[in-house]
Amino acid sequence: MLGPLIMSLCRAACLSLLVSIVRAARAHAGRVRRDQDIVDLKLGQRVMVDDGTCPAGQVKEVRGAKMSDKGVVRTSSCVARYGPKSK
Repeated sequence: MLGPLIMSLCRAACLSLLVSIVRAARAHAGRVRRDQDIVDLKLGQRVMVDDGTCPAGQVKEVRGAKMSDKGVVRTSSCVARYGPKSK
């Protein structure tokens, strides 16, 4: 009697977890042109900044690294630019 109810609750929980992970992955990284365009950087969030400061084939990645008294501390580094793959 409880077996089917527990299974359906487990399936619903797994489905909602999967939807949450997909939404978080989509919102996790974005692209902007300048560092000043990043208004509300969250802890752990990564934003690609295409401002021309990195070498060819790379783009600046700004991350919300850690929390401080004044908010999220930002770090940046140049990472490989991933674009559309060509044949």
